Amino acid sequence: MKTVLSTKILTPSQKELFLNSGLGLVEYDALRIELSDVEIPLDNKNFIFTSKNAVKAFLSSTKSLEKSPFRAFCVGSKTAHLLIENGLNVVKMEENASNLASFISKNHKNEAFLFLCGNLRRNELPEALLENNIRYKEIEVYRTHLVPKAFNQEFDAILFFSPSGIKSYLSKNVINNSMLFCIGDTTASEAKKHSNNISVANKPTVENLLVQAIKHFKKND
Repeated sequence: MKTVLSTKILTPSQKELFLNSGLGLVEYDALRIELSDVEIPLDNKNFIFTSKNAVKAFLSSTKSLEKSPFRAFCVGSKTAHLLIENGLNVVKMEENASNLASFISKNHKNEAFLFLCGNLRRNELPEALLENNIRYKEIEVYRTHLVPKAFNQEFDAILFFSPSGIKSYLSKNVINNSMLFCIGDTTASEAKKHSNNISVANKPTVENLLVQAIKHFKKND
């Protein structure tokens, strides 16, 4: 039986999808997220979110407040879903930060934004906003901690969900011949430093990544 390592604990429905395919699954959380104890200024109405963790930090800071006055600009369908579910007005969702920065620069150039991010945030979005003279501030609302774990087996495939997850895995392990499935291009860019056996999800969702891995092994049986 082919065995796949997921560097993130899957939900029961995601796990079921995977195990029904006849593949073996090992899973762990390569990262631990800690929400920062920080006050988010709410005088600004335009918020940028590039992850669900930033949304969770915002929600914990605005528990009793009416959310509809806040306008959200976000990366990823899951992030957008969480925002809508909690009553925020999602003005724009893009699949990556560069596209979101481009949309803001073209369509909202005279507005001010608050970017809620983590300690390991990437530079693409802030650099693009600065380049286009968009007024924005950023606040670190969560921290990502690596959770290194050594494995004494080689996996047929490894599922990666962020560049940080790859760094966490590699702090205690090596990538030999495993096929690496990456949720998006930024994760794949990090993976390419360590392997040529890489597949990127067609859409940056966990479900899409799982289906891609399943199809790969069915095709290569």
